[in-house]
Amino acid sequence: MVVAKTLEAQTALVEQLAARDVHRQYLAIVMGALVAGGTADAPIDRHPRDRLKMAVREDGKEAITHYRLRERFRAHTALECRLETGRTHQIRVHLSHLGHSLLGDPLYKPRHKRPALPGDFARQALHAWRLGLIHPDDGRPMHWQAPLPDDMRDLMAAIGLEFDFSTLPDSLDDFFPA
Repeated sequence: MVVAKTLEAQTALVEQLAARDVHRQYLAIVMGALVAGGTADAPIDRHPRDRLKMAVREDGKEAITHYRLRERFRAHTALECRLETGRTHQIRVHLSHLGHSLLGDPLYKPRHKRPALPGDFARQALHAWRLGLIHPDDGRPMHWQAPLPDDMRDLMAAIGLEFDFSTLPDSLDDFFPA
């Protein structure tokens, strides 16, 4: 999360979001075994019957999520997701639309039976991993990275995932391509 201290900084950050210059990457654990990564390019808008949910809709706003397979297991897949746009619930909606809901997601439920989760895991398996932007005052490229929370590490151990997220690249190329 980024909070602007001044109106000028807020304006600059909003402009970066509109220009797609704010880079956000997430780590996700989804139901099912994906074969490869890809891009979900499907417009999103309010669900026609459930106003709490968003849905892929032809008349929706452009929404693009890139996802990269990090580790595939028998019943789950660890993904790295990068947002090109920023719609409400975008990753959750796109992955559910692809038939691979986030593990533990109570709103965008999987089409298949959800496994029992560890007792203290009461959220979707999605972690905001990296954030990159241009500093609104001095123009410096900035980036932050958040370690995987203990509850997600415990979840992964409980379902047999042994993927080491420390092997993910530290390169900033995804944030500031040449």
